Amino acid sequence: MKTNIPYYIYSLLLSLLLVGGGCHSSSSSVEENEEESFIAFYHAQGDSISVNSSAVRHRALQRMEQSKDSITKHYYLAIAFKTCLSAEKLDSAKQMLAHLEEFVSSYKPSPRLADLTSEVLNMKGNYELLFGSEDSAIYCYQCAYEYSLRGNRRGAATDVLINLADAYQHKSQFDKSASTYRRALFLADSLGVDDAKKTPIYYGLAHTYMALRDFEECDRYYNLAARYYDRMLPFEKNFYLNNRGNSYYYRGDYAEAIRYFKQLEQLIGQYPETEFQTNLCWLNLSDCFLHLMKPDSASFYLDRCEPFFQRIQLPAALYYIATQRMGLALMQDNYLLARRYLEKSPSDEGMDQSMVQIRNQVLERYFEGTGDYRKAYNYLKKNVQLDDSVRNERVRMRSADLALRYQQDSTLLAKNVLIQQQRTHVLQLQKNQLIWLSLIITIAFVAILYYLYNKRRRLRQQQEAQRMVSAMRLENMRNRMSPHFIFNVLSQHLNGCNEHEQQELMGLVKLMRRNLELAEQLCVTLHEELDFVETYIALERKSLGEDFESSITIDPSLQVESLQLPSMMIQIPVENAIKHALRGKQGAKRLWIQIAPDESPQGVERFFIEVTDNGGGFRVQSIHRGTGTGLKVVMQTVQLLNRSNKQPIEVAVDDVISPQGENGCRVRISIPQKFNYKI
Repeated sequence: MKTNIPYYIYSLLLSLLLVGGGCHSSSSSVEENEEESFIAFYHAQGDSISVNSSAVRHRALQRMEQSKDSITKHYYLAIAFKTCLSAEKLDSAKQMLAHLEEFVSSYKPSPRLADLTSEVLNMKGNYELLFGSEDSAIYCYQCAYEYSLRGNRRGAATDVLINLADAYQHKSQFDKSASTYRRALFLADSLGVDDAKKTPIYYGLAHTYMALRDFEECDRYYNLAARYYDRMLPFEKNFYLNNRGNSYYYRGDYAEAIRYFKQLEQLIGQYPETEFQTNLCWLNLSDCFLHLMKPDSASFYLDRCEPFFQRIQLPAALYYIATQRMGLALMQDNYLLARRYLEKSPSDEGMDQSMVQIRNQVLERYFEGTGDYRKAYNYLKKNVQLDDSVRNERVRMRSADLALRYQQDSTLLAKNVLIQQQRTHVLQLQKNQLIWLSLIITIAFVAILYYLYNKRRRLRQQQEAQRMVSAMRLENMRNRMSPHFIFNVLSQHLNGCNEHEQQELMGLVKLMRRNLELAEQLCVTLHEELDFVETYIALERKSLGEDFESSITIDPSLQVESLQLPSMMIQIPVENAIKHALRGKQGAKRLWIQIAPDESPQGVERFFIEVTDNGGGFRVQSIHRGTGTGLKVVMQTVQLLNRSNKQPIEVAVDDVISPQGENGCRVRISIPQKFNYKI
């Protein structure tokens, strides 16, 4: 139970390849766009295949429907197939695999199709391995490796070799497994693969040497994998922790095995779709506690995992649970209960030898306790024979492994000698070309510098011209009201008017004076702008009649003396509302000005200004609509200032319904409180 069962799930996950990662430019822009879209999708969703399979499958099938390129469409189907394997939806997986096989067998051959064919054969190997068809799986992996060499994604060959090595492990051909893993490691080194991405090879080799009981080599490779534990994917951490715990179990260090299984339990508890792995972890923990003579803890974990394995009817798991139940019964000297578990347990046929040995040890104790010493001796004898057989097989495998390692090392040495000779030849050629190459690079470098210098100079000239034009345009906008001489004439005539006329003329003089001051300022405080607007409204109130009402509402949390905004930013919408909406309107005329903090999804402190009227809404064809200069001033000022700020001023003009049910127009301006008014 310590080796085979986790492999049937985890080996599937080792084939989650980055398809399309090394593709060259395709024959059409559609294929290129589709490939780029798929690569982005895989980078975003690939890590979630094993932990959130249903969501990834739904997204992959959606992308498949939207895809226009046939090969990319079937890459999405391949992702969906992997999620079905991960979630053990085998009927759906079978249908998807049949569809993929039909497509790759009928489509026009190309390097891209070779990559997809390699992927399909690799996944078919996983599917065969799930049902225990190791020979079929090995054949699929070997074909997948050949196709991977014909395509553009040479890096995929490494992942196929890892799966092939796993299949050899399932057949207990540990010499071939170790040889294939080292072949994958050599290929990864030659392709310059990052060490962190070699962890499946490291813990695969470690598991192989654990099976051969070469714990020194086992720990060496586990320690190499442990250096990159934080960068492992969730399923890789799962595999690493489970099998490292197994390695200490086989050494009899049950306390250390429990430490790794506890860490595994904490890891997989974060992912709701890892029910199988969770129950397997509990089964391993119960066995460790049983060996430490802690029946309460062992019984606790058995009670948690047994209902799951009873539901899925996995013979190996039920066999192993029955063995542990018998062991617990023998600890309590309850031989009748032990016999009941023995009678309900599956047979030894097809079970892993290590589980059979554990069962034989329990049966030896059972028959010894019941006084049937002959049967107890027979089971002791069977275990001795199994030990001898397994030990001999391990010795043979280790000898074969050493021979293959020697052969690989010799081949590698010959390749290194050939590579060194080729390097010497290349260096000789490079020596003759170095001077010319240096000269060409120098000339190209000088030309690039000269080009960049001219480009930057032209850009500066263009920016300076644009800045001057914008400044002149803004200055022209600011000076659009009456000039100085009007202000002087009005001041001279004040003395000749009555008190009421003097108040009106003084308001107008104040307005003109303030306008001249604002023309020279790019920004003003909110207090200054409101003072200007109030004066303007007071002057216009008489011409609008008694039906005119206005209100200014300011949130008390705002500091009007310190908040800044572009000058005339409120006055222009107010002027437009009075001139083009309210003047000439029959009935009540309303003007509302509201200023309050504005919520920002980016967490930026902002405030908004709303100028609302009940003048019938924004009417393009109205006879009072004016020239549109005021609105242009607002928009161009905002555009000019926004160029120097990451958080922009936002302006919106909408039709609204007043509280009295009348149509009106609302101008909404949202301004960051920390805004740069330097151009």
